Amino acid sequence: MLIHSETTKAAAAAKAGMDPKTALKYRKSGKLPSQMEKPHVWRTRTDPFAQEWPQIKNLLQESPGLEAKTIFEHLQRTLEGKYQDGQLRTLQRRIKQWRATEGPAKEVFFPQNHYPGVLSASDFTHMDDLGITIRGELLNHLLYHFVLTYSNWEHALICYSESYESLAHGFQSSLWQLGAVPEKHRTDRLTAAVNKDCNPEKFTPRYHGLLRHYGVLPERTNPASGNENGDVEQSHHRFKRCVEQALLLRGNRDFEDLDAYESFLTNLLRQKNLGRKTRLKEELAVMGRLPARKLDDRTPLDVTVSPSSTIHVLKNAYSVHSRLIGEKVAVRIHADHIEVWYAQKMIESMPRLAGRGNHQIDYRHIIDWLIRKPGAFANYKYRADMFPSSHFRIAYDAFKQQNPMRADKEYLKILKLAASEGESVTQAAIGALLSEQEPFTAQGIEEIIRSGSRVRPATDVSVHEIPLTAYDALLESEVVYA
Repeated sequence: MLIHSETTKAAAAAKAGMDPKTALKYRKSGKLPSQMEKPHVWRTRTDPFAQEWPQIKNLLQESPGLEAKTIFEHLQRTLEGKYQDGQLRTLQRRIKQWRATEGPAKEVFFPQNHYPGVLSASDFTHMDDLGITIRGELLNHLLYHFVLTYSNWEHALICYSESYESLAHGFQSSLWQLGAVPEKHRTDRLTAAVNKDCNPEKFTPRYHGLLRHYGVLPERTNPASGNENGDVEQSHHRFKRCVEQALLLRGNRDFEDLDAYESFLTNLLRQKNLGRKTRLKEELAVMGRLPARKLDDRTPLDVTVSPSSTIHVLKNAYSVHSRLIGEKVAVRIHADHIEVWYAQKMIESMPRLAGRGNHQIDYRHIIDWLIRKPGAFANYKYRADMFPSSHFRIAYDAFKQQNPMRADKEYLKILKLAASEGESVTQAAIGALLSEQEPFTAQGIEEIIRSGSRVRPATDVSVHEIPLTAYDALLESEVVYA
């Protein structure tokens, strides 16, 4: 601009703060000073790894997963004293540049277009790391998590295993909560839904039947390809983070009961879904209708009660009353519990055990015969289940200390009292007798239970009245600080 207003180029250069020769150079090139800068592509220091670089490069080509630190430590061992710890960062930069320019191609993630009402996805996620407790007891559980990939509307249910029953119950509950049916449903390779590759059928008959009942097409991810179910995986992460923040805001992680925890999760999901109403409305407009009823998600099973008064369901042992030994009973397996039916009547409902090889034995089912065969108690396979609480274990230890030969017989008498008179009353009687330092016998506990005089209810708590004058004296006293 100054060239056009000044009489000479030298004057224009002087006003621009340039040497006339520099101004002439820019004028001839027709470029701005910033356009004439050359990039810094040369090294200012000698490359300390130049001699070993061919060896390093071969290692990276043979094993692309090798970390720079591993290679650096290898060089330090083989070339003792040549490389110092401070040179690790130099090697890391060099390897990073090589991987970006000559290394193997990285996996590419391809963004997908989602369309209203087409795809839903679900999976299980573990919640143990959040430390949820019910009345102080840690709740080991999972969530079945259902997501619509277009609107990100989500629904979740508490469960305890990745079983078909949990999958079916969670999927149906989500659809009925939604009030409509998407076109497709995707899972990862859950054994409850997807057959192994050696099986000619992709999906298990029960899972395929479940989706056919709702008119939904099943999809599965490829092996070791969690990214293909990325919508629900990301929803896991975001929802668990939301739960964590809500727990911190709440101030504690303990709940009065399972219903209170379920209500807590339901409120969080409702709040998250409020912001998705617009896109959800688009989905609901094109989704299918629900069928007339839900599909029964229970698994029926007929088993015979063994001579040990137990039944085996999914490789777990459950006790039933000894009067059923030898009888065939019908078991209905639910997501979180099992029911035992006999003669078209439900006789037992028990929490379902997770995993395999576990057991749940109720002393009430077998105590009538165990007390007749006290010698079987010492090496009974499920003896640990015969101690309903720590009080009963303390009582057994007291019997062992007093008279080891009769300890089993005396303890089984107490267990019989618990079965006939009530576990809580018997436990209170044990506590009363222990506190009085009297000889510990089953007869003594029975007398306490029969009389009821020395058994105090757990709610019977006395609090001594504190005179308020004590606080007045405290306020009036003079405090002297050293």
